[in-house]
Amino acid sequence: MAQLLLVEDDPAVRSALMRTLTERGHAMTSASTGLAGLRMAMDDRPDLVVLDLGLPDVDGYEIIRMLRAVSSVPLIVATARDDESEIARVLDAGADDYLVKPFGAVQLDARIRAVLRRLQGGEDDGMRPLTVGELRIDPRSREVTMRGTSLDLRPKEFDLLCYLAARPGQVVSKRELLTQVWQVPYGGADKTVDVHLSWLRNKLGESAQEPRYIRAVRGVGVKLVDPGV
Repeated sequence: MAQLLLVEDDPAVRSALMRTLTERGHAMTSASTGLAGLRMAMDDRPDLVVLDLGLPDVDGYEIIRMLRAVSSVPLIVATARDDESEIARVLDAGADDYLVKPFGAVQLDARIRAVLRRLQGGEDDGMRPLTVGELRIDPRSREVTMRGTSLDLRPKEFDLLCYLAARPGQVVSKRELLTQVWQVPYGGADKTVDVHLSWLRNKLGESAQEPRYIRAVRGVGVKLVDPGV
């Protein structure tokens, strides 16, 4: 049973999520303000925090910055804000996932379990190293090198690259990436895949306008290729 902290100011939303997540096997505590949630995160040490951004006292983004200064607790942002730049800003500040309202409790529960499973070491440690061009991906050590130089990837960036590298040259849809890498149903308003692809391209020294390894196939998806072939 996971111990979750829900930071949400809307009483109706908070009550509904507390009830449904409890029914799905989680132990729940909640706070209606950002500072109260921050104190509870520090005092109670939950397994995961679900955080709204539109809080009455302190903006959720500032709460993430303050929390990340003192804790690495898994964090899922669940908010009505769907602007792509805001999603990127929040993920870059340290959120592990981002979910746009409205959403169902089933999807939130799946996101929670996926984040916890990943951080508890649920990956396949027996996979052999993968090589695509000058990239070498080692699933056992979760290390990526390019021309012998180590790349500093976030956990989900590594998972995304590893999934694509296991299928070199194969076009993979964003629906498949969200389902298989994030292990959640596809949501039309969810820009998580796009944001992580953009970050990954940047760390590979490329862009969507000048791709090398990650190639988009319009209307279909993306693929990882050897740029030297």
